[in-house]
Amino acid sequence: MSILITADTTCIIQGITGREAVSMTRECLDYGTRIVGGVTPGRGGRDVHGVPVYDTVEQIAKKTRVDASVISVPPAFARDAAFEAIEAGVKLLVIVTENIPRFEVAQMVELAELRGARIIGPNCLGVLSPGEAKIGGLGGRAVDARKAFTKGRIGVMSRSGGMTTEICNTLSAAGLGQSTAVSIGGDAIIGSSYAELMPLFEADPETEAIAIYSEPGGRMEADLARWVTDHRSRLPVVAFMAGRFMDAMPGMRFGHAGTIVEGKADTTAEKIERMRAAGIAVAERIEDIPALVWKQLGR
Repeated sequence: MSILITADTTCIIQGITGREAVSMTRECLDYGTRIVGGVTPGRGGRDVHGVPVYDTVEQIAKKTRVDASVISVPPAFARDAAFEAIEAGVKLLVIVTENIPRFEVAQMVELAELRGARIIGPNCLGVLSPGEAKIGGLGGRAVDARKAFTKGRIGVMSRSGGMTTEICNTLSAAGLGQSTAVSIGGDAIIGSSYAELMPLFEADPETEAIAIYSEPGGRMEADLARWVTDHRSRLPVVAFMAGRFMDAMPGMRFGHAGTIVEGKADTTAEKIERMRAAGIAVAERIEDIPALVWKQLGR
């Protein structure tokens, strides 16, 4: 079983005629994802790798069921694209666009909550359920994604898209397949945090443990620790905390927009302490994650 997407999930790509979206469309089709259409205003009637292009999301939604949308448009158009998908009834939005203004992301998240939709990202690489589907650029080409991601019982969440693949590849090499891998995005404001995705993994009977990749900045790790404690989660969690050197460099931002230490709570030392207090095992190195997962599973 998986969360968020299955082999039956129908997907569209907004901004499908853009260069990166064209490549992503090919990768997702090759993986077996059901892409039922793409949207680029003014370019309706064309096709991208056989996927029909429409001018609006509504035109597709009137013809067929649309479960999810990948938004791959310039930052200035991302909010309008998200609003259009949400108002057309799409319940899962994967926003790969980066550099969207914070207040516009906040508006997207608010509208999604009002309409019962979920946003993954922005500034993410998407979602991949091994053997089912992939939505977004996670894992790259289908042939590569099938090597790195294998079907199994570990849920993976990561603020880094590239490290999502790295962790899954490391787990796969150790015989630990994944139920679903989610690149949640590296911005300061995102649609779905670790704690907000945990209930989905908790409800999935085939997920037996969680692995996360974390970075300095923000309160997502504190929220995850609190959720695990408050809900007495059945799922053992193993975390890797990157960027420990940043504790001595307050105010500096590295890599992702949300990776900035602005106070004690943002430091890796504080995050690690909170997670360990909640029973979350923290790996010193990426390659240590599989052994800690096996240990947490008692095998």
